[in-house]
Amino acid sequence: MSAYKSDFLNVLASRGFIHQVSEPDALDQLAKSQTITAYIGFDCTAPSLHVGSLLPIMMLHWMQQTGHRPIALMGGGTTRVGDPSGKDESRRILTDADIEQNLKGIRAVFSKFLKFEGAGGDAIMANNADWLNTLNYIDFLRDVGRHFSVNRMLSFDSVKLRLERQQELSFLEFNYMILQAYDFVELYKRTGCVLQMGGSDQWGNIVNGIDLGRRMLNAQLFALTSPLITTSSGTKMGKTAAGAVWLNADLMSPYDYWQYWRNTEDGDVARFLKLFTVLPLDEIGRLAALKGAEVNEAKKVLATEATALIHGRAAADEAAETARRTFEEGALAESLPTARVPRQRIAEGISIADASILAGFCNSKSEVRRAIANNAIQVNDARVTDDKYMIGNKDLTADDVIKLSFGKKKHVLIRPV
Repeated sequence: MSAYKSDFLNVLASRGFIHQVSEPDALDQLAKSQTITAYIGFDCTAPSLHVGSLLPIMMLHWMQQTGHRPIALMGGGTTRVGDPSGKDESRRILTDADIEQNLKGIRAVFSKFLKFEGAGGDAIMANNADWLNTLNYIDFLRDVGRHFSVNRMLSFDSVKLRLERQQELSFLEFNYMILQAYDFVELYKRTGCVLQMGGSDQWGNIVNGIDLGRRMLNAQLFALTSPLITTSSGTKMGKTAAGAVWLNADLMSPYDYWQYWRNTEDGDVARFLKLFTVLPLDEIGRLAALKGAEVNEAKKVLATEATALIHGRAAADEAAETARRTFEEGALAESLPTARVPRQRIAEGISIADASILAGFCNSKSEVRRAIANNAIQVNDARVTDDKYMIGNKDLTADDVIKLSFGKKKHVLIRPV
């Protein structure tokens, strides 16, 4: 077990959240002796966060649960620039209206994991646009820019990798690490924030902020990073053939979200239960010990608990019951995801390619053809072998729906309206 004395670091370590910590003994002592404030930044490049953001959100959750104050920092300002970390190309420049719209969708997620000021808690929702958007460039260069060595900035992986591949790194992106460092200093001044957390790819950027805080304010600041999560087979967490696993229900249904976790690889179940649920460790230990076919029971618990955190217990239980009825009873569960299609269009006939794209199974007709060649697509549980198959009135069941399936786990009801 962990040698940490503070509940905060002990919980993070025992559940697998810690990759690196700067000055761990000093941070541990501080967290044991007083309430500390820490932040994680989230850029607003899409209308929802995806499952890759869940790990940092859970870190903030556990921070509050162990008696400390978390800050979810929205990158309303930095989203206008773009973080080059791990990117092969420049980020698309978003308008202020796009960013504001994205912020609305993202903020809603955090209230499910954190109790904010005014809602019975002390968590803070901040936005770096509040201080970045009004900066005076010359003052910023003089007061902040002078503390940065270009030689050192060129040595960071986020910069070096782009340059080695001879891919363009704009001056705009080169400034990102300075802005992120300045966020840390600004949050220290405004809230007494002493810790920045993030993924392991953010270590260099966070250390920059620690250095800037020392140079500008003689402040002692800390860094804590989490491991970047890949699955047992080596794929990046949160990516599926159909695209990102979104956290907002309007972009991904609770049922599909439940299925995503149900499909976890056997070797990842114990680790994901620690990271993505709030189950006690002894209960997780019991589930992790299950072998053979019983591992599926642990996967169902993971799926239900992870879904309950983001979509609520009722939606999670309904998703679990829908899956049970669909797979164990072969029943047509009414709560399966539904695509509503004009009755006239069904009467005229819809190609299997168009229907599969409409259902979200594939992104292109060539993908549909490959799926059919691999026996992956079924209509009403009957395998489709002809990529020119037309869905029509003949396929409507007694329930007045058409069940379209991709593999064994993904199902959508096409319902005439």
